[in-house]
Amino acid sequence: MNAVTPIAADALRDQIQRHLTYTIGKDKGHASHFDWRMAVSYAVRDLIVDSWFAATRKTYEAKGKRVYYLSMEFLIGRILDDAVVNLGLHDQIKAVLAEDGIALDDVIADEPDAALGNGGLGRLAACFLESLSTLGCPAHGYGIRYEHGLFRQRFSGGQQVESPEDWLNQPHPWEFERPEASYTIPFNGYVTDEDGQSVWHPAETVHARAYDTPVVGWQGRWSNTLRLWGAHPTELFDLERFNSGDHTAAAAPEALARTLSRVLYPEDTTDSGKELRLKQEFFLTSAALQDILRRFLSEYDDLSLLPEKVAIQMNDTHPALAGPELIRLLVDVHGLDWARARDIAGRTLNYTNHTLLPEALERWSTWLMGRVLPRHMQIIERIDAEHAQATGCAPHLRIVWQDQVLMGTLAFVMAQHVNGVSALHTELMKDTVFADLHMLYPGRILNQTNGVTPRRWMRLSNPALSRVITDRIGSGWESDLGRLSALVDHAEDAGLHGDIRAAKTANKQAFATWLQNTTGQIINPDAMFDVQVKRIHEYKRQLMNIFETIARWSAIRSNPDANWTPRVKIFGGKAAPGYFTAKDVIRLINDVANVVNNDPATAHLLQIVYPANYNVSMAQRLIPAADLSEQISTAGKEASGTGNMKLTMNGALTIGTLDGANVEILEHVGAENFFLFGMTAQQAAARGANPGHARSAILASKPLQDVLQMIAEGRFSPEDPSRYHGLVDHTWNHDPFLVTSDFDAYLQCQKQVDVAYRDTTRWDQMVLRNIAGSGFFSSDRTIKGYMNDIWHTQSLL
Repeated sequence: MNAVTPIAADALRDQIQRHLTYTIGKDKGHASHFDWRMAVSYAVRDLIVDSWFAATRKTYEAKGKRVYYLSMEFLIGRILDDAVVNLGLHDQIKAVLAEDGIALDDVIADEPDAALGNGGLGRLAACFLESLSTLGCPAHGYGIRYEHGLFRQRFSGGQQVESPEDWLNQPHPWEFERPEASYTIPFNGYVTDEDGQSVWHPAETVHARAYDTPVVGWQGRWSNTLRLWGAHPTELFDLERFNSGDHTAAAAPEALARTLSRVLYPEDTTDSGKELRLKQEFFLTSAALQDILRRFLSEYDDLSLLPEKVAIQMNDTHPALAGPELIRLLVDVHGLDWARARDIAGRTLNYTNHTLLPEALERWSTWLMGRVLPRHMQIIERIDAEHAQATGCAPHLRIVWQDQVLMGTLAFVMAQHVNGVSALHTELMKDTVFADLHMLYPGRILNQTNGVTPRRWMRLSNPALSRVITDRIGSGWESDLGRLSALVDHAEDAGLHGDIRAAKTANKQAFATWLQNTTGQIINPDAMFDVQVKRIHEYKRQLMNIFETIARWSAIRSNPDANWTPRVKIFGGKAAPGYFTAKDVIRLINDVANVVNNDPATAHLLQIVYPANYNVSMAQRLIPAADLSEQISTAGKEASGTGNMKLTMNGALTIGTLDGANVEILEHVGAENFFLFGMTAQQAAARGANPGHARSAILASKPLQDVLQMIAEGRFSPEDPSRYHGLVDHTWNHDPFLVTSDFDAYLQCQKQVDVAYRDTTRWDQMVLRNIAGSGFFSSDRTIKGYMNDIWHTQSLL
């Protein structure tokens, strides 16, 4: 398939005008930015549909293997700007709109971010879909069409406040509703044995209705489908109850359905929250598998061919019910015997693990599983019994253990392949969280280091740097990121260094302008932009960053005439609503910012920025502007990271630990171009085993003692001096993620960063080496690995 045929300006203008008039119902004189955005979106969508249909036809003709990617999150961001760049239409549309006095940037900014994800896992899924299309691999992504998705974050008195996202309160022009693609999803009830067959009698049902979004690849040569499921009631409401006056009960079916696809990751500290989350996961999984089997059976009549024609990827443990659900559908619906169904499922499913934290591997009580999904509880127990019989495993390696269903173990046992997402993470999986299962199932674990799409994270987000790169090495790097290594041939070119620095300066000024217009905060674009943006979690150690910021502020106040490097410390990210320690860290960052930013003695040398509601669109502004990338998680705790990759390829230098993909970034850019500090994973594990590790580390560090003392005495919360006593106590006596043990090394490394930044020539050379070494971290390379090693499928381009 060829790239999308270029469209003439007149034709493009006519398309946009036609949609503005006949789809939106507006004339130019009364059209708002929303109206123009919808008209442009429909016009661009029309161009994508042709390649989408052509890809679908070619997929059916080829009769090859298809990939189905199941994920609770797809953090896709704005679609219009991505589509315009991939189709090569940016300049044309910009010129056409300018004729009517409309700025393309304003039109793009009108589109809300789709609230379908939280952080790295969801953004990874989105990158993978775009790379699958760029590479021409036939694929579907399956997720949930969340009405509100992840919460919108704001700050009140420094505290995180969650409110619903409203991205679907306006028409969504990119999706096609498919009412004919609707499946019944059962819950609760009981199971009976009828003539030797288990029959599930559900007490509740909802319909999963499909909403399809085409995902176009680079140059529009191929488009795959993101199919999101919206929950709808099987019965709108109980008319008899309504007429009898019981209005609330009459609407219960509709309420259940709307609740299922309303919010991403509902708070699960309550029993009702746990039940809702389990139902959401089954809703996604069952709808996807029913759809996969329906599509397969439209082409083939032999279900034993399923592993040859279908590869299903479980993204984390959220879709781990795919194992028992696929067996249920094969046995209960399609009449296969158990052994055959179990074999087919085991050769069709694969599982990506994203965490080494045992507490992050989902587990459900057998009581909850048995009540909500009684048939699946039976199937899980049988899978578990066969697993135990085949391996002779110890009780703690069973799927059902201590009245809980261990979803990580279930996914592992049911998968043909289990992959980690960085070289270090995969080896640690074998040594830690899945060590015993690795012994029982040798060869099942393999690695696929994560990557990100360079189309969105360089070409779209950073046009200034993209132009510099193309001017030096030519085009084509967008779909072959390894070509960036050619920049090394120009490593001593002062002109190239100057061009890259000019691009960074422009990006920093643009971010500073956006920040001032959005929040009113004024920052110094000539200062170093020191950036830590990611989900707020203890193991990612934003706490260590703010501790260092306090120490820096105190040192500047004590010695203001020293040769300080001006910095703007930029934080971004959300904490899970029920994660109270992380929310304390957010409040501390904001309280420290309030003091530091209003200190006239230091404000010219140190500022703190924490814009609320960090999302993909904010990342596209901030990442190209970053000078320093904070990747400071506790060694052995971060599976991979993808923000570290985006920042590296956009010319930010990393200060980081030997954790996740940092290890591979260091290898590819060179140790001399990376600010490394801290313990190794093995050293961290040994240190953490010492019960007094935190206290001994604090007693050995005067700067850290001073930081904790300032926090404890209320220097940053004078209206409530005891506000952070719990956080300080936690640091002195627990500190599970070794902030205290790595603090002094981090402090010294930050001083090395200051020195390097003041040496402009050295810094420019390090930046160039980072960009040139980032080619490995394209999601195209990752997907090629999945295609070759896990899915065994071919490109149709």
